Amino acid sequence: MKLYTYFRSSAAYRVRIALNLKGVSYEPVYVSLLKGDHKAPDYAALNPQALVPTLEHEGQALTQSLAIIDYLEALHPAPPLYPDAPTARAQAISMALLVGCDIHPLNNLRVLKYLKEDLSQQQEAVDAWYQRWVTEGLAALEGLTATYGSNTRCFGDVVTIADVFLAPQIWNARRFKVDLTPFPRLVAIDASLNQIEAFQRAAPEAQDDAF
Repeated sequence: MKLYTYFRSSAAYRVRIALNLKGVSYEPVYVSLLKGDHKAPDYAALNPQALVPTLEHEGQALTQSLAIIDYLEALHPAPPLYPDAPTARAQAISMALLVGCDIHPLNNLRVLKYLKEDLSQQQEAVDAWYQRWVTEGLAALEGLTATYGSNTRCFGDVVTIADVFLAPQIWNARRFKVDLTPFPRLVAIDASLNQIEAFQRAAPEAQDDAF
């Protein structure tokens, strides 16, 4: 397996966590978003969206972090990242999608660059934009973990897809100085997750392309 990755990409971070949790070896291929590596013709041919991550396996290129993780789940079902019961499975996935669909797309690098460079927004305004949407999303997730989670996990008491999506988002929230005081459950869950080796090895600062 080859994983096309960038150390600060939340989506790539999720896939790194999943690969580590399942004990799957992979070859990282570093794609610098800042240097524009993702816009190179050979990479765009592999991933027409010119985004990371991309997982290359057995002659196929897979994109979108949740689809890649679902593929890994099918190939390597243990340890499972989805609860068995259909309702529980849907609830855990919905928590992951809250991050993956409602928080992250509004705040990824290309959106922030567009705000600053194309719409001529000052950094203060860009930061306010980021913090607004992250805070709103995390508030909802805080409530969901109070209903379905524990003091150490987003859903139930074992690592699920919801935790795989949470840790990268909290890392990014701290990077952009989002006030996490209103979200004590999420902070506690994140602290617990980052005691797990699979999460530690997936962290941005642990990647060879980190700077």
